[in-house]
Amino acid sequence: MSPTNRTVVVTGIGATTPLGGDAASFWEALVAGKSGVGPLEQEWAAELPVRIAAQIAVEPGEIIPRPQARKLDRSAQFALIAAQEAWKDAGFTARAGEDASVNPDRLGAVIASGIGGVTTLLDQYDVLKEKGVRRVSPHTVPMLMPNSPAANVGIELGARAGVHTPVSACASGAEAIGYAIEMIRTGRADVVVAGGTEAAIHPLPIAAFGNMMAMSKNNDDPEGASRPYDAGRDGFVLGEGAGVIVLESEEHAKARGARIYVEAVGQGISADAHHITQPEPSGNGIAHALQNLLDHTDLKPAEIVHVNAHATSTPQGDVAEIKALRKVFGDDVDHMAISATKSMTGHLLGGAGGIETVASILALVNRTAPPTINVENLDPEVNADVVTGEARRLPEGRIAVLNDSFGFGGHNVVLAFRTV
Repeated sequence: MSPTNRTVVVTGIGATTPLGGDAASFWEALVAGKSGVGPLEQEWAAELPVRIAAQIAVEPGEIIPRPQARKLDRSAQFALIAAQEAWKDAGFTARAGEDASVNPDRLGAVIASGIGGVTTLLDQYDVLKEKGVRRVSPHTVPMLMPNSPAANVGIELGARAGVHTPVSACASGAEAIGYAIEMIRTGRADVVVAGGTEAAIHPLPIAAFGNMMAMSKNNDDPEGASRPYDAGRDGFVLGEGAGVIVLESEEHAKARGARIYVEAVGQGISADAHHITQPEPSGNGIAHALQNLLDHTDLKPAEIVHVNAHATSTPQGDVAEIKALRKVFGDDVDHMAISATKSMTGHLLGGAGGIETVASILALVNRTAPPTINVENLDPEVNADVVTGEARRLPEGRIAVLNDSFGFGGHNVVLAFRTV
């Protein structure tokens, strides 16, 4: 099929998060300003420098049958749960082909993970050392592969137009959704299921992040530990879960009578080329991604009234993002309500862009910006309108939201969605 420039829309959403086991409960808790962070009560956490995390609200074993779950890494379990919810929410009643409204050859899946099956890898290595070779699960390799969540979602739904797994650290989930938009816009697919997942709450990643001084060590106050933009912030809190959406060409969605949530306007991508873990401090790389978005879409700065910021609660990263917004939008930033939802969910790494896209879509649909909790003393370098205290009503009319995601290695991805 020759290249096209089709309008892309969102018709389904799904999520399993530290705040709720589906998109509706996740959104309700976000708007209420609830924290999903709590103490790690597992025995292995006792000696760690960080003993808090945002653990999943509903265990996947309550949803996925045990025989199937035993063959899936936790990250794939999360992805499958969120994808199934999004698929059903989009109005599909069976896998592609069995549901005549979607052709499997025109269905794609793009599910990202920053780390992949790390818990499977580490747990099975423990089995190898403690119990011997014969006790290692034969499912280990297909479970630990970074593409396992995408592959399992693709198999479950019958996606044959292409199944992909972007891996770009904490920008992975957003990059997956941006890739899906392009698959539809250029004619490769009519429908794409896309998002991000992560399951890395394990002693090794926590010890490593803790030792590099990236995570909050506020073990005595778990709910108050993730505090983006606060002058006393001391690092992120690790979370887990998945967020997945169904994207379609507008033509395909209308032909089957689907409910349309929002328009997926497009993406902006760049790289800092600066440092493997630290953001470029001036925000130039992020600004380039924002400008790239504007240059390749019809989005106008005046339409953007809300930003779901990356804002992980790290001293440098939070400020660099604000600087970038000012570089590109200038005084227009003053009418953008900025929410840092990681204050409630923790940081889902490769899954962050997935659940924050779901939050961004629901913010538009409900015309409500969630609050940023735990901001007691706003950093004076954060010269922007951060939504604190309570959720805020967004304006009427045609409005847009940005979802920012940035990752180790200098990966920058910005997504834009607009009301229809």
